[in-house]
Amino acid sequence: MLRKVYDWVMSLAGSRHAPAALAVVSFAESSVFPIPPDVMLAPMVLARPQKAFVYAAICSLASVIGGCLGYAIGYFLEPVGIFLLRLIGHPEGQAAFQAWFAQWGLWVILIKGLTPIPYKLVTIASGLAHFDLFTFIWASVLTRSARFFLTATLLKYFGPAIREEVEKRLAIYTAVGVVVLGGGLIAWKALG
Repeated sequence: MLRKVYDWVMSLAGSRHAPAALAVVSFAESSVFPIPPDVMLAPMVLARPQKAFVYAAICSLASVIGGCLGYAIGYFLEPVGIFLLRLIGHPEGQAAFQAWFAQWGLWVILIKGLTPIPYKLVTIASGLAHFDLFTFIWASVLTRSARFFLTATLLKYFGPAIREEVEKRLAIYTAVGVVVLGGGLIAWKALG
């Protein structure tokens, strides 16, 4: 079954609809969708390495535009923003996020925008804190582009070897990935 899912994702990644799906996932992940765009970006770059930077650009642009929606949710729809943050494990509310941005400001966006920490947390919290919109946008462009272009570059140049290895030991890498993701989420909850 795992092999069929992997083969399906790889075939979708090589299809003509993949760039549009990548844009939709990247946009939605920045405000409401739980799955990061890397899940689509990686197999798309592996399927068509010559388009790695086009895919990274699509991911970056759609993510920043979606981030503006997340910011607007926090800024204009405060109760909805607080509800969404509670759903993703941050029940402390608006005061905690305003204190966060008052203390760390731009660093919150620069650091969290590069990491696997859900970007929607940053976007909605930025709106709730009424963080400067211009600074939010340029910092988002910088961090999201750095993340997706770095991913695309690594996969473009080292991807074929990685792809062969993953295909050989798919079940092992899936189990390790689940454990790492689970451990990361537990650490994030413990530290956040």
